[in-house]
Amino acid sequence: MIYFDNSATTRTSDAVAKSIYDNLTNDELFGNPGSLHKLGMTAGNKYNEITADIAKNLGCKNTEIIYTSCGTEGTNTAILGYLSKNQRAGKTIISTNTEHKATLETLGHIAKQGYNVVYLKVDKAGKPDLAALEEELAKGDTAMLCFTHVNNETGSVLPIEDIMKIKNKVSPKTVVFLDCVQSLGKLEINLAKLGVDMASFSGHKIHGVKGVGVLYIKTNVRIDPFIRGGGQQSGLRSGTQSLMLAESFAVALKEAVEARANAFEHVSEINAYLREELTKRGATINSPEDGLPFVLNVAFDGFQSETMLHALESFGVYVSTVSACSSKTKKPSYVLLEMGIDRKIAANSVRLSFSRYNTMDEAKEFIAIVDKVYDMYLVR
Repeated sequence: MIYFDNSATTRTSDAVAKSIYDNLTNDELFGNPGSLHKLGMTAGNKYNEITADIAKNLGCKNTEIIYTSCGTEGTNTAILGYLSKNQRAGKTIISTNTEHKATLETLGHIAKQGYNVVYLKVDKAGKPDLAALEEELAKGDTAMLCFTHVNNETGSVLPIEDIMKIKNKVSPKTVVFLDCVQSLGKLEINLAKLGVDMASFSGHKIHGVKGVGVLYIKTNVRIDPFIRGGGQQSGLRSGTQSLMLAESFAVALKEAVEARANAFEHVSEINAYLREELTKRGATINSPEDGLPFVLNVAFDGFQSETMLHALESFGVYVSTVSACSSKTKKPSYVLLEMGIDRKIAANSVRLSFSRYNTMDEAKEFIAIVDKVYDMYLVR
């Protein structure tokens, strides 16, 4: 099996699986972290230690960490929670039409409530128009900027440092929400240095497990809770804390941070090899040259994307057409269309996405399989 669909999800690492087993079988850690007895105190202390480890690896304070179920929950909580709590901050939100559906659907929802959502145009590399951003911010009514650090379909990297400079100069009170689901563990992330106000993360994208994410909320940024109840997590997300899920995220994050530099170099070699070999075979590379190497979006001449996906699957190769959240629509990628890529090319595009566990041997075998697919299914 060759698994090139790591932007959709990753396999759970052995260390994460072990942490879950150890947690579930430890007679001293099954207590409710909110209970006042010894078992509860033991679990609560461990929970706090884990949160401090996560905060250290993200470059923030442990009091700025909120656990969620996934990146989508984090996005919804950040956007809806901030706007609900800060109704005088402004009625404009600035974003792009290439954001993840978690952001786009949420922005569509608030637009129906009377907010003005401005979508900046993006260029061929998927980067937003910064001149237009500055012009919109100068109007003085922008409550929030909502952007994705790394696009999950193309690997396009947001020029967040440039955006923050413009925002701080023109509209310093405007808050910034950053979707970091695809950049976590692949790019260096230090939230204090980055300067954003809120950021979402997901465990299953970094060889953790599905069901746990993290939302960073900068100190002094106030939001209304998305889930109400017993007041856990400073009242921002009620519900019994899961020590098991928190630790699984911490272990996955620690592994990803420690492996990041070597993984980036290794995957860059795989990406460069595939770019060269696929281009030789007449494929069109949609991912920008300066994109994150963990994602390679490519159009195969003569093959609709879904046809190529299933042809590769017949050889034990797993890729995707568009984001897993949009794959059931069977439409060309809205991200590629917004980047100005021809509809026919977009309709023939698939996404290859890699992890630190992929190998150059797999890349070479993939190219050999692509040749077999063309020989078997296409008369040239």
